Amino acid sequence: MPPKRRGPLQTVQRETDDIKRKVDALVQHAAEPDASDRTETLERCKELQRAVEEIMKTLKKLSKADELAPVGNYDQCKREEEKRLLTLYERLQSLALQLQPHDDDEEDESSEDEDAEEEVQDDYDDDDDDDDNADSGDEDIGPTAKGQGSVSYIALSAFTGEEEGDLSIQKGEVLRVLSKNKDGWWLAQNSKGQKGLVPKTFLKVRIISQALTDKTSNWSTVRKAVTEIDATDVLSAMGAIPPGFRPSTLSRLLEEGHYLSLYFSKPIDEMPFSVHGQSSRVSLTLTLWSCRMIPPPGVGLQVLSRHIRLCAFNGTQVLSNIHTVRATYSSKSPKTWSFSPRMTGMLPCLLDGDCFLRCDFESPDLGILFELGVTYIRNSTGERGDLSCGWAFLKLFDESGAPIALRTQELTVHGGTPFEKDSDMNTTSTKRGYPTGVFQQMLLSRKIPKLVVKVKSVKTRSRELLNLLPDTIVGSLSTVHLLATYRQILADALLLDRVTMYNADLICSSVLASFPDVLDQPDLMDAFRKSWTESESSLRRSDKKDINVLKQMFVSVYMGSVFPLLYSVEMPAPCWADEEVESQRARIIYSPSQKTSVETLLSSQCSHQAFDITQVTYDLISSAQH
Repeated sequence: MPPKRRGPLQTVQRETDDIKRKVDALVQHAAEPDASDRTETLERCKELQRAVEEIMKTLKKLSKADELAPVGNYDQCKREEEKRLLTLYERLQSLALQLQPHDDDEEDESSEDEDAEEEVQDDYDDDDDDDDNADSGDEDIGPTAKGQGSVSYIALSAFTGEEEGDLSIQKGEVLRVLSKNKDGWWLAQNSKGQKGLVPKTFLKVRIISQALTDKTSNWSTVRKAVTEIDATDVLSAMGAIPPGFRPSTLSRLLEEGHYLSLYFSKPIDEMPFSVHGQSSRVSLTLTLWSCRMIPPPGVGLQVLSRHIRLCAFNGTQVLSNIHTVRATYSSKSPKTWSFSPRMTGMLPCLLDGDCFLRCDFESPDLGILFELGVTYIRNSTGERGDLSCGWAFLKLFDESGAPIALRTQELTVHGGTPFEKDSDMNTTSTKRGYPTGVFQQMLLSRKIPKLVVKVKSVKTRSRELLNLLPDTIVGSLSTVHLLATYRQILADALLLDRVTMYNADLICSSVLASFPDVLDQPDLMDAFRKSWTESESSLRRSDKKDINVLKQMFVSVYMGSVFPLLYSVEMPAPCWADEEVESQRARIIYSPSQKTSVETLLSSQCSHQAFDITQVTYDLISSAQH
């Protein structure tokens, strides 16, 4: 009877089992007191590391269609196998660090070395900001100014050259970069004098001071550099994320709380809008159509959300709040993102690709910054994070200062961040030069990541509403009427209801105090829009144009639908891209039993958060200082 043929995934599993047995034996051998030949053990460790990398490459190329027979839970088995390989690689890396040769002087003067390392630690922290600038330049790397040390690079991961002219490197190896090419392949030289091409994503800059090289061994420097690698560098070097992916800049700003939607409620210089609206330098609407050729993350990451964050930008500074639109995609076309999906009922504002922008800054480089991002969870560690898949910039004025044409724009998506240079997302190798033929250039252009955006002029009715908003703001077009009505209520409280214009007492208004918090919770905004639409449908045509009627209805609908939910004990706190939390909140928001009124809110059966005066009072001074 012929032997049973194994599938590709089963073959990888058996190879991993074999590697695991070898790693266990090697670790046990290295722990023996009489293990004198550390060099031979280190070489065996490096060979096993290369074997793990080869198996990992083979695993990434596998798909369910390659199997000879159906495999249950194929994706889960593949993720578990990848987790095993990552664990083995980390064990080998830890073992390699222990087996690295140390200088005798370092053992005799360990206390002095530790003091020196502590002194140098502050220097590394100060030099972190300079690393990105050094990494983005195109000039050759050489010694810095006299007395300030030299610039070198550390290999984030091992790389085996596959073509003639490539330079094979090991993780932790110190290299000197001779030249940087725009295609991402840098000419480097190792300590043995060998030269060759190395992908720049495998390198990280490190500045080694002259004082450190005099007092400590080279091994101490390498060890410190390896331990300071961040998670994004590791994922990029291992191939879990494509080149050009970076930690999300706009997500970090949102977490720090500098650019929340609360920005739009700032009541400074707003007196004239109670009489008539104010125009802004830029007032337009735009529609996000699609993103094409966006490389997906590797199998080691589970994507929780694909989204675009946009804001006003002048090339160096974010000028407005940051608005987020979540994208949808099909598993059949994982590199294509789309927006505003068709669905029955009201489209959630988080999925609505129709946006508006108002900006009154006079910068000649004024434009819209789009950051394509993903929220992920790492399968091996459970770590969550936000990555930038690239960015695009739409400049709103040409060189002469005239506004750009309002039409569909096809924007190139760049890798890295807006503050980096020459960091492309296209992973196509161009070591042999760029294509010169027209046909080859057309094929290459189709592989470049693109963002398609349609820029439109504002309709008359929408322009009237937008003129009631702050002079700089970005948001969803579906919420403009609610924002404008809120601003009218705010104007009445600041201009009509106060005894004098110098009165800074607290204003008793739950709407003014709590509505800015609702803006940062899209599901509550959707519930408010739904209740508003139902109430507005019962109004007469004349009442729909009466601002006093609309303001009364705004307060009534808000207090009867959203305000009780905002401070309900049963409502879990919002958590971005957490499917379980989003489902729990949706059940509470749209459950028929959760329909509350002022009477039920005051009853003993209704549980809500402990009373806080900030829930019902608007502080003019604090809002102005925000």
